[in-house]
Amino acid sequence: MIALRQFKRVPNDHKIVIEVPETIEENQLMEVILLCKDARQNDKAHKIEQLKNSQADRIFLDDM
Repeated sequence: MIALRQFKRVPNDHKIVIEVPETIEENQLMEVILLCKDARQNDKAHKIEQLKNSQADRIFLDDM
């Protein structure tokens, strides 16, 4: 299995083109998954809130 990652911005027409490397054979079956990031995760206030909440996150504290 080959995993490729490409980051794309959604254009006005909502159509995205995926570049496939030449090393992948024609007619090969591929699975395409779209993972859309939540825009508010980039908000500075949201990141600060996540840091504050991490102080009470049991799983986070166990990992530390």
